[in-house]
Amino acid sequence: MAPDTPHDDTPYNVLFLCTGNSARSILAEAILNREGQGRFKAWSAGSQPKGHPHPYALDLLKKLNHDIGFARSKSWSEFADPGAPVMDFVFTVCDSAAAEVCPVWPGQPMSAHWGIPDPAALEGSEAEKRQAFVEAYRLLFNRISIFVSLPMRSLDKLSLQRRVEEIGRKLPDTA
Repeated sequence: MAPDTPHDDTPYNVLFLCTGNSARSILAEAILNREGQGRFKAWSAGSQPKGHPHPYALDLLKKLNHDIGFARSKSWSEFADPGAPVMDFVFTVCDSAAAEVCPVWPGQPMSAHWGIPDPAALEGSEAEKRQAFVEAYRLLFNRISIFVSLPMRSLDKLSLQRRVEEIGRKLPDTA
């Protein structure tokens, strides 16, 4: 079976990690909470949080009719503390966070690296920078769409682990 959940209707908890928790991980949190509504509950965090979400990330989410009330830049230590939600999955979405030593997560969640280029690091015009956020959103949306379509409860843990790792090795053009 997939990660253990108390009841078939209990959502899987998913944490998206990035260094700054201002762009990619915030986008992923918003996407999964909408696309996986009822089946998944997503959060995001960073090893060195910037303190606030990137304005272009928030603008894009608003433009795509996401509620942005959830969006805040926070440390991943919040999710390693007693009383924090127990994660079923932890995904890194930036290469630098993947290389860092992560906290020990209660419950030993399944993890994978889903690296996406950092849209906040792009140098260029405002239009080019905003386009980088659109591209990051598209890549994350495609990966998350594949993830939410996996038959979680019918896959054994090893098969599920392979599948979530495979999603991260590809940058699909379409879901």
